[in-house]
Amino acid sequence: MTTSELAREALPGRVARRFKRMLGPWGVFLEGFLRHPVMVGSIIPSSRFTIDKMLGPVNWDECKLFVEYGPGVGTFCQPVLDRLPRDGMLIVIDTNPLFIDYLKATISDSRFVPVLGSAADVEAIIKTHGFDHADYVLSGLPFSTLPEGVGPAIAAATHKVLRKGGAFLVYQFTPKARDFMAKHFTHIDQGLELINVPPCVLFWGWKE
Repeated sequence: MTTSELAREALPGRVARRFKRMLGPWGVFLEGFLRHPVMVGSIIPSSRFTIDKMLGPVNWDECKLFVEYGPGVGTFCQPVLDRLPRDGMLIVIDTNPLFIDYLKATISDSRFVPVLGSAADVEAIIKTHGFDHADYVLSGLPFSTLPEGVGPAIAAATHKVLRKGGAFLVYQFTPKARDFMAKHFTHIDQGLELINVPPCVLFWGWKE
């Protein structure tokens, strides 16, 4: 193959990388969705209205460990870090190395720990970082499209790892997540955020 042929073959890749750089985090988010659509709920990150409403009930003064499942490009990460006490920690868990690599490269905060792994293994993951429980767990994982058995496993593991009085914060585009949550959480508050694409349902499952 000649040099010119190699250049032509590499051109689509260069164009794609340049386009992704132009889009910034949106490009990374879109690529993550296209690669793993069943693990990413939307091609558009959550709105600031969803973020504020979802995090509203959190008692930040009593939060030492906040965990997020499926952080994507970090739409919730900085808002959580802005609210988190100086001695707190944010552990984010994602099965997509594209997102984990992006977060490692873009968020420099000693309280921030990105982990490549499964949310179902949350107990082992937080123990690795010196915690025996979490105060709050946030999830935007699409429960309606997760592989069979994964949703129930995540709900059970989350309930187990939460402290009493802590909460499982879930935002979804369908109410299916409540079915998994209700098997473990007897007190579930529900809300709706219309200023989001698409509008989403919000759940707060409290561990009593």
